[in-house]
Amino acid sequence: MNYDLVVIGSGPGGYVAAIRASQLGMKVGVVEKAELGGVCLNWGCIPTKSLLKSAQVFEYLSHAQDYGVNIEGKASPDFGAMVKRSRDVAAGMSKGIQFLFKKNKIEVIQGTGKLTKDKKVEVTKNDGEKVTVEAKHILLATGARSRELPNLPQDGEKIIGYRKALTLDKQPKSMVVVGSGAIGSEFAYFYNSIGTKVTLIEYMDNIVPLEDEEVSKQLERSFKKAGIKVMTSSEVTSVDTSGNTVKVTVKTKKGEENIEADIVLSAVGISPNIENIGLEEAGVQVEKGRVKVDEFYRTSVEGVYAIGDIVPGPALAHVASAEGIICVEKIAGVEVEPLNYGNIPGCIYTSPEVASVGMTEKAAKEAGYELKIGKFPYSASGKASAAGHKEGFVKLIFDAKYGELLGAHMIGANVTEMIAELVTARKLETTGHEIIKSVHPHPTMSEAVMEAAAAAYDEVIHI
Repeated sequence: MNYDLVVIGSGPGGYVAAIRASQLGMKVGVVEKAELGGVCLNWGCIPTKSLLKSAQVFEYLSHAQDYGVNIEGKASPDFGAMVKRSRDVAAGMSKGIQFLFKKNKIEVIQGTGKLTKDKKVEVTKNDGEKVTVEAKHILLATGARSRELPNLPQDGEKIIGYRKALTLDKQPKSMVVVGSGAIGSEFAYFYNSIGTKVTLIEYMDNIVPLEDEEVSKQLERSFKKAGIKVMTSSEVTSVDTSGNTVKVTVKTKKGEENIEADIVLSAVGISPNIENIGLEEAGVQVEKGRVKVDEFYRTSVEGVYAIGDIVPGPALAHVASAEGIICVEKIAGVEVEPLNYGNIPGCIYTSPEVASVGMTEKAAKEAGYELKIGKFPYSASGKASAAGHKEGFVKLIFDAKYGELLGAHMIGANVTEMIAELVTARKLETTGHEIIKSVHPHPTMSEAVMEAAAAAYDEVIHI
């Protein structure tokens, strides 16, 4: 089998790269050992958002009276039905990738791909048969898996990773979530909202530690108000799974604490899938556990490229997609510019939602900028009040000298849909005054962006 491009992995990096390459006239083959769409479509981004939507609907029903709606009887979560809906949504999305591949004449080879010494791809098909695939260009997009800590080994029963958390047979009465990044926080919110007693443990001083500190503090307040026990500056030192429950020993600033729960969810990050894909055989350089690439994702071996979670940078679906497009466009001779990793949005789909782009206040100060900072609270937003979601704020950070937008940090309803405006603003080098003078529709949550910019320049109207 001969191709212009062979992609190993069909996640949001691999499948997007494959489609773009096909659009550019290449003959493309994709090697995939499991479902098309990878972890994101099947075990990450999409199914988790489906579960979170179920939680949101349940919360609305539970608070229907706040909106002047009476429901006879009591709303109750059907955990099995929520999980089934989530799996159905994921399956539908994966079928969508099949359709797109067929439309773009992309061939799928079901199996596990491995680079060889002579720059070919040996595929062990799922039925055991081995075939060799040749291509002018080989793109590695093998993604990542749940990271395991030595003192928190996953057994798939009492100590689980995110995959198992999506498909539990029954709803646990209690759960300890270790790690408060996007994955940990989203699962903590989901399980708590449907009635599981949740303890969230974070090693750092703040939950969602990569976010601006004010956002982290607000989310912690919201979580505690919702009934989640939040433990920061805390570390799990040991777990005992010998009984019917899991006994978790946690080291805190105040001493040791013991917690008992049905299940422990380990959400302490990811490990890149760089093992057994032929990197050593082919001579592909690895640095600090990631494949070493240049700004156009070329590895140390000519004709071999890598994108997504296996290369340095944020392990996010939209980053992998952008990298894949840049990579294949460069291969095809299209004029492209490198990805600006300083302008990548991050989203956390809890309630309230969190979204950010650019520098935090702390990072901007450490970089030596003189700042103008504007904050607009959701409590002053007409749309947020009407929607019954008054928690949160929009915070914009500007360089005082030139008016450049250095960072945007939001927490509240719909902020994951609003952040793209600020990514575009930063891409276009928009100033604070230009945002203020861009008329925003009323009433919308997005008005908070305009108002926050105005607040930075002492022109805010509604606070």
